[in-house]
Amino acid sequence: MKLLKDIFHNEQVDVNGRTISRKAVRGVIADNKKLLMIYSRKNGDYKFPGGGIKRGESHEAALKREVAEETGKQVAGKIIPFLKVIEYDLPLEREYDVFKMTSYYYWCQVKNTTEKQNLDEYEKELGFLPVWIELDAAIANNASLLANLREGMPRWVKRELQVLEKIAEKTRITPLSNP
Repeated sequence: MKLLKDIFHNEQVDVNGRTISRKAVRGVIADNKKLLMIYSRKNGDYKFPGGGIKRGESHEAALKREVAEETGKQVAGKIIPFLKVIEYDLPLEREYDVFKMTSYYYWCQVKNTTEKQNLDEYEKELGFLPVWIELDAAIANNASLLANLREGMPRWVKRELQVLEKIAEKTRITPLSNP
């Protein structure tokens, strides 16, 4: 999978130091020139549905689980690798020097039916809401949030904006037929 970008959230990160890593999958779901994204009612940002890969879990299984949990929709059909982003930051754990987050993005489609979300507590606190949004609107929203950066803004906003801009650059939004 092609690397889009390395993002450094802190200039003091020693990428050669003791590293704690996390890997995640994210769904790029397009239909009728809109993307299915997760809107945070608390922060006002848009993010791609997805999350951490559990030990022993395949990327496909993690993607299906995470999309279902965050959107209530079931992934169906082909899952197509798109790109990855690696983020570096200072870790919370004192025994490490760097936190490395690798996010793998996949094009996928979802069934038309919707079930109940199954959110983690922090996702409930952020007011995660699945929405269909036009690409340009999501870009404008997240770019505005980054331009007016405020305390507590999730670091994923920068990552998601980079991916949204890459999608716009590639003009790869082509409706995927829903099963």
